[in-house]
Amino acid sequence: MKKTLCFGELLLRLSPTAGDEWLQQHTLPAFVGGAEANVATALAKWEQPVGYCTALPDNYLSRQLSGYLNKKNIDTAAIHYSGKRVGVYYLQQGTDVKHAGVIFDRAGSSFAELQPGMIDWEKAFEGISWFHFSAIAASLTASAAEVCEEALKVASQKRITISLDLNYRNKLWQYGKRPNEIMPGLAKYCNLVMGNLWSANVMLGIPIDDALVGQDNKKAYLQQAEETSKAIQQLFPKVTTVANTFRFDRGEGIQYYTSLFTDRLYVSAEYASERVLDKVGSGDCFMAGLIYGLNNALTPQQTLDFATAAAFNKLFIKGDTTNQTVNDINTTIKEYAG
Repeated sequence: MKKTLCFGELLLRLSPTAGDEWLQQHTLPAFVGGAEANVATALAKWEQPVGYCTALPDNYLSRQLSGYLNKKNIDTAAIHYSGKRVGVYYLQQGTDVKHAGVIFDRAGSSFAELQPGMIDWEKAFEGISWFHFSAIAASLTASAAEVCEEALKVASQKRITISLDLNYRNKLWQYGKRPNEIMPGLAKYCNLVMGNLWSANVMLGIPIDDALVGQDNKKAYLQQAEETSKAIQQLFPKVTTVANTFRFDRGEGIQYYTSLFTDRLYVSAEYASERVLDKVGSGDCFMAGLIYGLNNALTPQQTLDFATAAAFNKLFIKGDTTNQTVNDINTTIKEYAG
C-alpha cells in the first residue's frame, strides 16, 4: 500500500473558554495539532500507511508527543530533534484558526529554526510515494521555506507525488517576504494543489474577479474555481489536480461545498448545519480525503465526495484532529449525496 509522508510543524493548541472558567478551575484544554499532523492523523485513522516529519527539541515533552503520534499508527522515524521549543498557539474554544483572536507563539521553535541540510531527505523518503506539506510550513522563516524547497527537489527527483495546501495565515508571514514571492517557487514541484480562490490569488498571484466578494453566488464561485484551476495548471505544468473549498459562516452554522478540477470541474454535494463544534482541522480532513481517494484509485467524483464528507464531519469533532472512520464518512456521503 502507498505510504504518505507529511511535513510541517507539530503544535500544541491551548484552548481557553470564552469566560475565565479555565482560570478558576485551573484547567486549560490542550490539543495536538498542526495542519500536516492533522492530515497524517486522518490518514492513519483510515488505515493508510503514513509518516510524519517535523522538528522537535530533544526533551521529555517531545518524546510524549511522538509517542502520542505512534499510538495513532503514525511513523515518527523521520522527526528531527533539534532546537529548544515546541510551537504553541492559543485559540478560544469554538472559534476558527483564521479568527482575529488566534495567538501564535511559534517564534524560535525547533521547526522555525530548521536549516537546509539538517534533515536527511534521502532517508526520510525511503518507501514514500506521496509527500504532503502546506504553505504554513513555508510561512514561518526564510530558512523553513528553504527546507521545504530542499524536500521538494528530492521528492520530485524520486517521482513522488506532491500535494500542497495553500493555507494562508496572514499573522505568520513576518520575515520580509510576501507569500507570492515564495509559494510559486514551491508550487512548481507539486501535482495536487488545494485551497480556495482567495488563497490562490494571495499566494500564487492567480487573478480573481473582485466582483465575487460579497456576491454569495454559488454559480459564480464555481465558474471562478474552474478558471482559477486552469490558470494554476497553465502556470505550473506539473499540477494535474486542483481542489477548492467554499465554507461560509451562517450565524452559528455553516454552508459548505467543494470542487475538484482535473480535465473538467467536479462539484460536491452542498452541506449545511445550523451549529458546529470546532472549525479547526476541517480543511486538513479535506486534504487527507483527497490523498485517500487518489491513493485508492477512486474516481475524481468519488474522491471529492469522500474528502468533502470528511471535512464536514470534522466540524462536529472537538480538537484539531479527526476520529471518524471510513464507514462514518461513507454514511455521511449517502445522507447528502445519495
